[in-house]
Amino acid sequence: MANVSVYNIEGKEVGTIDLSDAVFGVEVNEHLLHMAVVSQLANKRQGTQKAKTRSEVRGGGRKPWRQKGTGHARQGSTRAPQWTGGGVVFAPTPRDYSFKLNKKEKRAALKSALTSRVEEKKFIVLDEINFGEIKTKNFQNVLNNLNVAKALVVLEDGNKNAELSARNIPSVKTARTNTINVYDILKYNTVIATKAAVETIEEVYA
Repeated sequence: MANVSVYNIEGKEVGTIDLSDAVFGVEVNEHLLHMAVVSQLANKRQGTQKAKTRSEVRGGGRKPWRQKGTGHARQGSTRAPQWTGGGVVFAPTPRDYSFKLNKKEKRAALKSALTSRVEEKKFIVLDEINFGEIKTKNFQNVLNNLNVAKALVVLEDGNKNAELSARNIPSVKTARTNTINVYDILKYNTVIATKAAVETIEEVYA
């Protein structure tokens, strides 16, 4: 069972917490991590690229000249691919790039991502993040106190002031316990989570 320090928003250590091995101490499966990241990026793709084939381009209904006797190569349409203004050969059409991961695979990948952050000492637990007002400077001060530049901050539900205070910091993304994903955990250098958020994650994913 991993034991990590708990800090306050001033960056001072105020205790420790035991992390559940069922979530934060699993064997890291790199193949599943890769599949989860590729799946998430593929599912974001719009797949709306489109070009017209010769059957879709306007015009070209009439044969440009007779079949024989002109000295030209025979042509059936001015919208064939070799003509200016003609259609595209094997033109791209809208498609769906997404593919599905099973529920068990998703959970295992998420646990692997969290475990990798704990093993790399890039998982920071805060006792709480409570701001009386929405102020970006307050959140930036917390990051400075923890000596963190780029972070994924996992908050418990209802912590609106902290969410909005972090919104204007480009190197920080906030997430709730039900929206965390493998891509964000691996993308950001550090994962910061409140004690309440850690307890919720352990309840849901253990």
